[in-house]
Amino acid sequence: MNILLADDELPLLNFLSRGLRSEGYECTSINELHEVLPFIKKNSPQIVILDRLFGSQDSLSILEAVKALPNPPMVLMLTALDEVPERVKGLEMGADDYLCKPFDFDELLARVLALKRRMTAPQQQDQTTLNIGSLALLIQQRIALLNGEELALTKIEFELLLYFVENQDKVLSRERILSRVWQTYSEPNTNIIDVYVSRLRKKIETDPNLTIQTLRGNGYRMNLK
Repeated sequence: MNILLADDELPLLNFLSRGLRSEGYECTSINELHEVLPFIKKNSPQIVILDRLFGSQDSLSILEAVKALPNPPMVLMLTALDEVPERVKGLEMGADDYLCKPFDFDELLARVLALKRRMTAPQQQDQTTLNIGSLALLIQQRIALLNGEELALTKIEFELLLYFVENQDKVLSRERILSRVWQTYSEPNTNIIDVYVSRLRKKIETDPNLTIQTLRGNGYRMNLK
């Protein structure tokens, strides 16, 4: 497993490189933002651990370019910007996971392992379309259709909607949603789920029979009236 470490803090790069190498990963370290995309294009690392800020430079534009590649790597973003809107922005731009500084190495390692599992998980072959009412999810293409019209969904929005449709009429706890959609068991009290649920509601509201209920203290449930 090849990992690219991209951060402008050399001590952190050295620390992460030593730790990940001790776990059997091959690591390359880069501390200049402009070198990140060319390296990925040439070497195709499987996972990129990318700092959000390189001095005054925001790496979101690089993230977007990386995720536009034909076979993009998984990206774990590191950031000192721990506000929810900033994390949401990074996830919407294509980050596969987000970790706020300061962090414990064991947590970073757990997130790397989660990304690795997502990469090696067998693809669902037995069912290519899921339907609930006027909503159809084309699983392999990662496309959602409402009354035959494609919905403009981010990657995270699609994964969340898919999880709801797979479990229609079932109550899904915040912890289960974080584990499945964001691949993390931490921060069960974050409002990031509420933000995404609100966005999904607005996008499916043209079908009044589709509802995503908030069950206080229990989680969420998708119903067809």
